[in-house]
Amino acid sequence: MAKDPKPEIKPRGRPKSEAAAAHNEILDAVYNLLQQKSVRDLTIEEVARHAGVGKPTLYKWWPSKTALVMDMFEERIVGQFTVVDDDTAEQAFRTQVREVIRLFNGFFGKVAAEIIAEGQSDPAILQEYHDRYMKHRRAFSTAVIERAIKSGEMKRKIDPELLIDMIYGPIYFRLLMRHQKLDQSFGDALVDNLMAYLKS
Repeated sequence: MAKDPKPEIKPRGRPKSEAAAAHNEILDAVYNLLQQKSVRDLTIEEVARHAGVGKPTLYKWWPSKTALVMDMFEERIVGQFTVVDDDTAEQAFRTQVREVIRLFNGFFGKVAAEIIAEGQSDPAILQEYHDRYMKHRRAFSTAVIERAIKSGEMKRKIDPELLIDMIYGPIYFRLLMRHQKLDQSFGDALVDNLMAYLKS
């Protein structure tokens, strides 16, 4: 007597394709909502509503609003940055400073400033910002500086970490304080003055 075939056991949860689609819809919802409001005012409830999912789905993938915002920041915004390995340190600095200023004057700058503001009361947010964005940018700049010192392009030996702060610190200061314009003429003047010092 033939045995009855074993019933097919279906895996629990959403299929991978549906899960990926839901993941993208959630990050898109965060991206779109932050066009209209701040990181502080964003809520998990409205993200879930705009993405068409339940709150448990969000908490399954992200333990907090901070983690959700940082994922969106990394996937939807940081990816806009290009890293161009120019021939000289001066060219690399000019390219990167112009790119940073261009993006800081748009949505990237808005969200970055709000993340930094939130990080003043929650150090974990600043750590996430450092690990997901700043660490990689600084590693690239450090390599450029070390190569320039070795080749003789920079006559002055300077700690790469300090020089990175000297280049990008004033840019962040204008982004956050808004006391003067953060424009390309400022960026060009910043690099002009630093390179004059480094080559003397």
